[in-house]
Amino acid sequence: MPETFTAYGDSQEQHISTDNLSEATPFSNSSLDYNNYFQQLSPSPVNPQDSLLLRSGGPSNLQIANHNQNIKQALQELETALMAPDFDEEVTTSEPSLGENKRPQTPGQQSRSWNQESQGSSHSHQPESSYISQFRNSGGELCIERRQKAMEELTLKGNPSNNLKNLLIACARALFENKLAEFERLVERARVAVSISGEPIQRLGAYLVEGLVARKESSGTHIYQALNRKEPECKDLLSYMHILYEICPYLKFGYMAANGAIAEACRNDDSIHIIDFQISRGTQWMTLLQALAARPGGAPRVRITGIDDPVSKYARGDCIAAIGRRLAAISEKFNLPFEFHSISAFAPEVTRDMLDVRPGEALAVNFPLQLHHTPDESVDVSNLRDKLLRMVKSLSPKVVTLVEQESNTNTEPFVPRFIETLDYYLAMFESIDEVMPRDRKERINVEQHCLARDIVNIIACEGKERVERHELLGKWRLRFMMAGFRQFPLNSYVNSVIRGLLRSYSEHFTLFETNGVMLLGWKERNLISASAWH
Repeated sequence: MPETFTAYGDSQEQHISTDNLSEATPFSNSSLDYNNYFQQLSPSPVNPQDSLLLRSGGPSNLQIANHNQNIKQALQELETALMAPDFDEEVTTSEPSLGENKRPQTPGQQSRSWNQESQGSSHSHQPESSYISQFRNSGGELCIERRQKAMEELTLKGNPSNNLKNLLIACARALFENKLAEFERLVERARVAVSISGEPIQRLGAYLVEGLVARKESSGTHIYQALNRKEPECKDLLSYMHILYEICPYLKFGYMAANGAIAEACRNDDSIHIIDFQISRGTQWMTLLQALAARPGGAPRVRITGIDDPVSKYARGDCIAAIGRRLAAISEKFNLPFEFHSISAFAPEVTRDMLDVRPGEALAVNFPLQLHHTPDESVDVSNLRDKLLRMVKSLSPKVVTLVEQESNTNTEPFVPRFIETLDYYLAMFESIDEVMPRDRKERINVEQHCLARDIVNIIACEGKERVERHELLGKWRLRFMMAGFRQFPLNSYVNSVIRGLLRSYSEHFTLFETNGVMLLGWKERNLISASAWH
């Protein structure tokens, strides 16, 4: 999902002006009492208006219904906090957030079929001939009659959605068994049945087919590496990411859960150091800084170390520094002593010396939809994933927050991994379908630039080139326990506010709590887990 759920910087220096801060985050006019939040961290009953809540400013397009007035007011503030872009009015409809966790993907780097079906978009480009031309047409040049005929054929045999799922799985099996003639025959059938503007299964199927073809032609790794090095224009990407951020609660859920755990763990500390292994645009920390500034006992000193990988252009030049200036500006506005330090490195390369951990600081470490990018023992005998956790444990943090996709794609063989990917992303595509019409070109852009890249990586790449290696909560729990961590229960009040937020989106979103952990899901499928450790 969600460098869907990836890092995005901001190269527009004007975005951090204090005027914009004042307009976008009217702290003095907030109906939420940030002082009271820290008094409510105890198990005693709390007033729904006295919550931390993530606020990044600007109006929300969603409305809260069927709640009493207090809950309604709190949830509306929550929506305002999480749905809107940070500070720049110029990109009010185009700023995302997604620690958001997947890397960006350019319109010009999509397959020919994806572009041709969405050429109505103002952001469409010609495909990259050197890499993407290997992708065959999966529907853009096919006439409507052929696709309708194919779907009618599937319908005559039963449920069309199930039949298309079975057809896609049959394609994967044929490829895995090296039955190339059968694979080509099945893929041609699938091509005329999928569409990036159709049902959720048809849209997902279009990207799964491209992944299968890339795998067959051994071009997946080549394409993925090319996509890593080229990104869309900043404002285009911000627009895609903000739409996904607005229509789906996945990142909001993760930010709220993590911020609540950090606020509670460090509520009595005068000096706090947050190490964020996916700084993104720093959106997650806006509200937490405001809340810390309003603590009844006085504002603590806060340091944030923001880590971003060196491949993304947002991690180079002045962009990550601009994130620090943005965070410093909001801290100055609320008289909170603040420092920012940036590190451009892949997570396994980060060492203790880089982090400048100082005595007397309460240390919080944040892994937002990022840890699954670090390879484990199935990829590298040095087991960089567990090694990173042991390094973090050696820092003696007060709390470590983990938000991850609840999916099992790390060590699964190819066919089960394909089926898992189909099942996981189908739920996500269905949730998008709930709130955005299928004929909206914005939805096509969101799915292409925020989700398709990761799908292709899971299906078409292997070894060290497959970086999308998700694990289920149970496996993460074992890893953390083996590294010496113990569970830090998430705050029950924050959980209740999240539950209310989900109801404002759709009744099909679910929140399951177990042993101090939260699982966000769509219908019967868990999609995102949030947990905390110390």
